[in-house]
Amino acid sequence: MPEGITAEDLVSNIRETFSDSISRHKSVSFFEEDKLDSVTSQFNRLFGREKPVHYILGGGKSADVLLWRNKKISASVLSGATVVWILFEWLNYNLLTLLSLVLVVGMVAQFVWKNASGILNRSPSRVPRVVLPDEVFVNIGKAIGYQVNHGLKFLQDVSCGGNIKQFLAVIASLWVAAIIGTWCNFLTVLYIGFVGAHTLPILYERYEDQVDGFISNVLEQLQHNYRKLDKGVLGRIPKGNFRGKKVE
Repeated sequence: MPEGITAEDLVSNIRETFSDSISRHKSVSFFEEDKLDSVTSQFNRLFGREKPVHYILGGGKSADVLLWRNKKISASVLSGATVVWILFEWLNYNLLTLLSLVLVVGMVAQFVWKNASGILNRSPSRVPRVVLPDEVFVNIGKAIGYQVNHGLKFLQDVSCGGNIKQFLAVIASLWVAAIIGTWCNFLTVLYIGFVGAHTLPILYERYEDQVDGFISNVLEQLQHNYRKLDKGVLGRIPKGNFRGKKVE
């Protein structure tokens, strides 16, 4: 042992070395834990979302309406849908009656405009005409046809794909939709979906962290229960082979 170094000094040096190594280990673990928490918070976003809600909704005027960027337009759209639902559901108007009343009001307004302007100005003014372009109806028809064909293709793929789990999930979803249909009519279901589209996105944007944490816990519980069901019941069901044999 070199001169000037006692046993007590050696023990104190060893203690300092151990304390420094432990402190460095704790500091690294702390930063790694923070990094892990940040990564986990990113993966816990709803449906793995990484972009803003406005971008996911399309990023255009429709997204502005759904997120109430312009409160007057959003309130007008929601109020108009509410008025239509009240007319059909509460006041028991049908489509033919409502359409006839709208046409009557429009014709009376044009008649008054035409004759009142002629009396006051001594020269009848030109009443504007309402003309809907043909492209509007063509685009609407194409959009509806595409969605219907896409839905039919999905249902047929599920029926003939041989995936029994996906088949049972779709059957259960359609069964739930049939039960909901017995509680209210189709117009009410559309109105509920319309109101949800104008309220849920803005609420989610405001309370994003709370909703993401709650849904993450619910999904973890559902996945745990599904693994139990898959292991106990679904895993024992043999997968069918719906493909036909090749003809030589």
